[in-house]
Amino acid sequence: MSRKVSVEVIVHFDVIGKMTPMSITWEDGRKYEIDKILDKRQAASLKAGGQGIRYTCRICNKETYLFYENPNWFVEGK
Repeated sequence: MSRKVSVEVIVHFDVIGKMTPMSITWEDGRKYEIDKILDKRQAASLKAGGQGIRYTCRICNKETYLFYENPNWFVEGK
């Protein structure tokens, strides 16, 4: 089973309150821009446990899941 890796997320809020993650900062301090949000839905993390809003993101040409489990953000780590 994977582990939850907490990440810092820069988020853009529009005028109606819709939030869009823009970048993440990994636990070692490396920053990654989110190239594109491919999907957003309520879902569970089957690898690391937990559930919330799952963003399917493209970061550095790789698809990854970013989860918002109010008030925390996490990705599935190895």
